[in-house]
This record gives sequence, C-alpha cells and structure tokens, in this order.
Amino acid sequence: MSVDPMTYEAQFFGFTPQTCMLRIYIAFQDYLFEVMQAVEQVILKKLDGIPDCDISPVQIRKCTEKFLCFMKGHFDNLFSKMEQLFLQLILRIPSNILLPEDKCKETPYSEEDFQHLQKEIEQLQEKYKTELCTKQALLAELEEQKIVQAKLKQTLAFFDELQNVGRDHGN
Repeated sequence: MSVDPMTYEAQFFGFTPQTCMLRIYIAFQDYLFEVMQAVEQVILKKLDGIPDCDISPVQIRKCTEKFLCFMKGHFDNLFSKMEQLFLQLILRIPSNILLPEDKCKETPYSEEDFQHLQKEIEQLQEKYKTELCTKQALLAELEEQKIVQAKLKQTLAFFDELQNVGRDHGN
C-alpha cells in the first residue's frame, strides 16, 4: 500500500485513495477465498460420486490451500501493479488543477494590490474607532438625558404639589 497521504485527493473525493484501494483489495481477497471454498466443495462432492477413490478430504484441503497460496501470491503481485496505476492515473488530481473551494488562491496578488488592501484595512479600522467613539458619546448623552428627565419629573411633581397646596388653602 502507498504511504503518500494524498490529502488533496481526500479533500475532493471525501476518502483517501489508499482507503479505496484497501477496500478493493479486501473485497477481491474475500471473493478469492469464497471461490476457493466453493471449488473445494464441488471437488468433494464429485469425489463422493467416484467409487474406490484414493484421495481423502484432507488431501483435497491441502491441495486447495496450496492453490490458494499460489493464487494469492499472483493476486498480490497483480494488485500492487494495479494499485500503482490507480493511484497515479485515476485517483490522483493533477497539480495544475484547483478544487472549486481553492479558486480564491488561484490569482496571486501583486505588491500594489497588497498595499491597497492594507490601506483599505487601515481606513476601515479608523472608521470602526470613530464609530466606537460616537457610540460612547451617544451613550453618555443618553445617560445625561435620563438624569435630566428624572430632574424634570421631580420638578413637575413639586409644581403639582404646590398647585394642590394652593387649592387646598384657597390661593
């Protein structure tokens, strides 16, 4: 199995190509074992139908195991070649290709563009500071207005009391 992490491919496919190849390998290997078991069962059934057969089930098992080892060796050899081809030609994203989410990195900025962006950032920071100061001034004015409003309510209440006293005493 390959050691290269192929992270860009994993980002695109949603899985690593090595994981894909491992799953294919395991699936092929499982099918090879199943086929060998089926072949062994067929041979055993055929031998049961032959009278006076000198071949025992143990001998058949040994022969199928030898054949399985032979097939597995060839399969591993072929699979390693197939894996290299898949990882190099099919499951690899060429270096000149960008994924849609990386398109913003495609156009490099010049020094002039960078300076322009820096200036714009400074202007925005100044505007932000100005807005903060304005907010603080408005909040302070609001607090003053609340205090003045409370004093006005007190004054109005005082005049209401004076008017009530004047009515009560006939003035």
